[in-house]
Amino acid sequence: MPGTLRQVGTVCQISLFCQKRYGCCMVERGSLRERNRRAVEREISEAAMRLFVNQGFDATTTDQIAAEAGISPRSLFRYAGTKEDIVLGDMLNAGRAVQAALRDRPAEEGPWEALRAALQVLADDPANTSERVFRIAEMFLHTPALRARRLEKRLGWLDLLVPEVERRLGRAPGGVPDPAAHAIVSCALACLDTATEVWVRRGGQGDPTEIFDAAIRAVRA
Repeated sequence: MPGTLRQVGTVCQISLFCQKRYGCCMVERGSLRERNRRAVEREISEAAMRLFVNQGFDATTTDQIAAEAGISPRSLFRYAGTKEDIVLGDMLNAGRAVQAALRDRPAEEGPWEALRAALQVLADDPANTSERVFRIAEMFLHTPALRARRLEKRLGWLDLLVPEVERRLGRAPGGVPDPAAHAIVSCALACLDTATEVWVRRGGQGDPTEIFDAAIRAVRA
């Protein structure tokens, strides 16, 4: 069993012993449980990426990923779900992070500027190294089913971000989305996808942020 998963099992046993012997509080156990879960998810993600890179996304099975990570297929499904979910990660929480960053931007900042700054939280995530982002984006480019799944998940971001842009435009959120706010968010996300694709087609050369800014300028011109 890979080291990380073996360590997780040991930590769980220690946690249970402390709970019975010393009466550890629920908050501490919950926090430890969440850290353990994240460690397992990282191990699964790294195992999956090794297989995806070596033999391709479509040719890799969930059973192979489970074996590479040293867990059962049932445990893999519980922690990660489908192959697509392993690659995409928790996009809903990523969208919520962007929403929170957008809400915290200065009130006098325009919607485009605020959105651009809020989306920066994705690049600031330490898990999103350039190498990892490039490998995942390359898979999107060559795997139509994966791109479709990402689009499906990304649609949920509109519900999170459009109301925040509506407020910046001086319009009350609720009911039918304001077309201007909806268009601004949709265009910003399309520019993000465009920048990522161009960066991948260039072999990872250049700064994706600069490409994104160029795409935004073109839309707003």
